[in-house]
Amino acid sequence: MSISIAANATLHWRDYLGVCKLKVVALIVFTALVGMFLSVPGMVPWQPLIFGTLGIGMAAASAAAINHVVDQYADARMERTADRPVASGHLTSRSCLVFALVLGAVAMWILVQFVNTLTALLTFASLIGYAVIYTLYLKRATPQNIVIGGAAGAAPPVLGWTAVTGHIDPNALLLFLIIFVWTPPHFWALAIHRRHEYAKVDIPMLPVTHGVDFTRLQIMLYTILLLAVTVMPYATGMSGLLYLAGALALGAGFLYHAWALMRDESGKQAMKTFGYSITYLMALFALLLVDHYVPYRWIP
Repeated sequence: MSISIAANATLHWRDYLGVCKLKVVALIVFTALVGMFLSVPGMVPWQPLIFGTLGIGMAAASAAAINHVVDQYADARMERTADRPVASGHLTSRSCLVFALVLGAVAMWILVQFVNTLTALLTFASLIGYAVIYTLYLKRATPQNIVIGGAAGAAPPVLGWTAVTGHIDPNALLLFLIIFVWTPPHFWALAIHRRHEYAKVDIPMLPVTHGVDFTRLQIMLYTILLLAVTVMPYATGMSGLLYLAGALALGAGFLYHAWALMRDESGKQAMKTFGYSITYLMALFALLLVDHYVPYRWIP
C-alpha cells in the first residue's frame, strides 16, 4: 500500500513539473542570464543573479501552467499535446491553476523583495501577455498570433538586464528584437508540420489559414530579416568580431534551412528547420556571452 502511495506521489510531482514546460523555461532563463551578464562589464552581483533568475524562471513556469489549463481541450485533441498532465486528466484544472497562481505570486514577491520593482512589473506584464493575452485571445483570433504574442517570449533578456541595472537599456531592447524576429520562423516551421492538428481544433495558425507555400515564404522573409537584425549588436558596438562571425555563420545555416523548406516535397524539412531554430538561438546567445568576456575585446 505504501509503495503504491509513494508511486502516485512521484507521478503527481512529475505532472506538476510537466505543466511547467521545463525545456522552454530553461531557454527563457538562459536568455535572461545572457541579458544579465551583458548589462555589466564584469561579474553580475550575486543577489540579482540568484533571485532574478529564480523569479523570472518561476514566472515563466507559472505562465506555462496557466497555458495548460486554458488549452486543455485543444491539447486533448492534438497528438503532440494529448499526454500533457491536464489534457490527459492526470492533473485537475483547479490543482494546476492553484499551482500556477502560487508559483506566480512567489515569483513576484521574490522579484520585488530581492531584485527591483521594475523587473517585477515587466515580468508580470510578460506573464499576462503570454498566459492571458496570447493564450486566451490572440491564439484563436488571428493567424498573426505568434507575431504579436511573440513580444512576451522576447522579454527575458530585458528582464535579466533590468534585474541587474534597474533600468531598460537600448542594448537590452536589441536582444528583445532578436528573439521577437526569431519567433515567427521558429514557430511557423512547427505549425507547418502540425497544421492538420491546428485545423482540427480551429486554431488559425498561418499554414492553416494561408497555406503552406505562403507560410514558407514568410519563414524565408523573416529569416532574412533576422540575419539583418543579428548584425546590429556588432554595428552598435555592443559585440565584437567573434560574435559577428558566429552570427553570420548561424544565420547562413538558418537561411539554408528556410530555402530547403521552400523546396521541400518530403514533408520532413519543417521539423528540421524547427529543430535548427532552437539550436540557433541558444548558440547565438552563447556567442553574445562569450564575445562579451573574451580578452580581445580590451586589446587596443
